[in-house]
Amino acid sequence: MTEKQAPTGAAITLEACGKTFADGTRALEPVNLAITPGETIVLLGPSGCGKTTTLRIIAGLESPDRGGRVLFDGQDVTELPIEKRNVGMVFQSYALFPNMSVIENVAYGLRVRGVAKAERLARAREVLEMMRIDQLADRRIDQLSGGQRQRVALARALAVRPRVILLDEPLTALDAALREHLRAEIDGLLRRLAITAIYVTHDQAEALALGDRIVVMRHGAIAQIGSPRDIYFRPADEFVASFVGVTNRIEGAVRNGVFESAAGRVLLTGGDRDTATLAFRPETAELCAPAEGALRLRVDQVHFQGARQRVQLSAPDGSRIIIEAAAETELSLGQDVGVRLDPSRIAVV
Repeated sequence: MTEKQAPTGAAITLEACGKTFADGTRALEPVNLAITPGETIVLLGPSGCGKTTTLRIIAGLESPDRGGRVLFDGQDVTELPIEKRNVGMVFQSYALFPNMSVIENVAYGLRVRGVAKAERLARAREVLEMMRIDQLADRRIDQLSGGQRQRVALARALAVRPRVILLDEPLTALDAALREHLRAEIDGLLRRLAITAIYVTHDQAEALALGDRIVVMRHGAIAQIGSPRDIYFRPADEFVASFVGVTNRIEGAVRNGVFESAAGRVLLTGGDRDTATLAFRPETAELCAPAEGALRLRVDQVHFQGARQRVQLSAPDGSRIIIEAAAETELSLGQDVGVRLDPSRIAVV
């Protein structure tokens, strides 16, 4: 994540913005959210959790239920349509016009706003150069790759010099390698422009890489708001912990400050509990000899991932956990291993 410049975007405030559709479907519980100028906010959650509805309310494509308000820089824009909010939008489907060239697509929003032809073409070329696709200006859309089309869509959104840019799952249709490359490009671009951005995704890696803050949503409500590190290391509840990253869980009890389970014993601080769950992330555990670990487990699966390998282990009671190990570590299926844990990076729930 690169450092941001002085912000140029708008502050956005949502006040009690809920959404109930005409058929009675409750898509969004009343949401309160404050976004600072130049901030990149990622709305993260599973399908149907309300993140796209929230984005559409910010854009002006949906109206919130009665009593809900949307403010840009303190100005109430709840009743303003999208074309009067000065926002740019980038969609998963690109939404480009196949009968127009690249430069005509990028200049389209300026044409709708009544900008003179010479000026809109000059501004379109400026944005194409910024996106490093100026050589594609005269091509038809059907001559472009998926990655090139997404760059054109982003250039079109930026050409109108919006106060806010809204991105709705913009990389989902791309292959993994291109998605990662464009994710880095978008991150650098947003930070260079210091524009206020709201990015919708169900991909936790995108959320952790791009967001200044992440809004985790579930069942039409906000489950947690925080920095990527807060969301990952200090999840508010079990849903956030399981949705963002992998969380291992081992069932047991706490007696005299020691967590006891079929897999082993872990020293803790805290009172006794008849039932407790030890929770920890894969990268916070370390493989060792069986006699040296707090837990003793058996190797079930090993997935080599280049620089690291992901190892699935099982406990005597059938519990399964995943940890990461160095690529050079030699492991065989069925092997007994020990697992060392850092007490400061364990949660007991």
